Amino acid sequence: MFHKFEPDHYYTNIGTYPPVLHIASGDIVETRTVDARGGDCERTMVAGRPNPQTGPFYVEGAEPGDTLAVTFEKIEPSRTYGFTRPWLAPNVLDPEAVGGIPDETGILEWEIDPVARTATAVLPEECPALVVRINPMLGCFGVAPAGGQAISCATSGPFGGNMDFNGFVEGVTVYLPVAEPGALFFLGDGHAAQGDGEIVGTGIEISMNVRFRLDLHKGWAINWPRAIDTDRIMTVGNARPLGQALQHATTEMLRWLTGELALPAAFAHALLGQCVRYHIGNVYDPAYTVVCCVSKRDLPDAAVGCLPMA
Repeated sequence: MFHKFEPDHYYTNIGTYPPVLHIASGDIVETRTVDARGGDCERTMVAGRPNPQTGPFYVEGAEPGDTLAVTFEKIEPSRTYGFTRPWLAPNVLDPEAVGGIPDETGILEWEIDPVARTATAVLPEECPALVVRINPMLGCFGVAPAGGQAISCATSGPFGGNMDFNGFVEGVTVYLPVAEPGALFFLGDGHAAQGDGEIVGTGIEISMNVRFRLDLHKGWAINWPRAIDTDRIMTVGNARPLGQALQHATTEMLRWLTGELALPAAFAHALLGQCVRYHIGNVYDPAYTVVCCVSKRDLPDAAVGCLPMA
């Protein structure tokens, strides 16, 4: 079934809030999100910060121990203006370089061209033109964490949250561990583009029109988010320090390879040792995000055949 949902309120925590819509497994939802500061498609401030979320969406039959698959069918900016922080975050620089960051605060504006698929930075006149390709993504989404917790949209965990991975784009399917009845899925924090690590503390923040499908996998329990795109399988670890996030992501990938994909342990360890690729979702938020990736080309055909279709 297809649902068109128009939000009238947003949450800055992910938790067990009253659902805005009950849907069945396999349903498709089209909706909109506001930017990280709460600005809508008209740049009107309609919500607080950080990263106000649309939802939650209740999936009938979802119970703890299940897995919710989220397939992003459309992620499109809903306006032609975006913004970022203008300077690198101090924690990504050597201490002696931090003093060179201007004290002034503010934002860097970006002009979005939806036809050319570009974003142009509004920089001082003495700067050369800076034009980047847009690659629309969602920085923050997830399901309600266990135990009735409400966790700030500034951070992330096993439930998802503010992971800021620039690979969460149209066409990807993300798998989230269900911890509360109905799963309670939230989404928001659209970025027109974002570099690895979100090292200025933002992507190009913008409101979005989004269409997604939710599929419930009964009795399939995972520990951390997983994802599949055209070329790769991925696992996500969220923690600080960065090394612990890497450990979570790598452990979840090893579980996947030797569990559902039924690969011998010796093969899985050798494969990861030579073929793994890592991406950094963010190194700005309270929990850092590391994504562990394996190309489908490096998997045996039998293992690829065991991957879920959605």
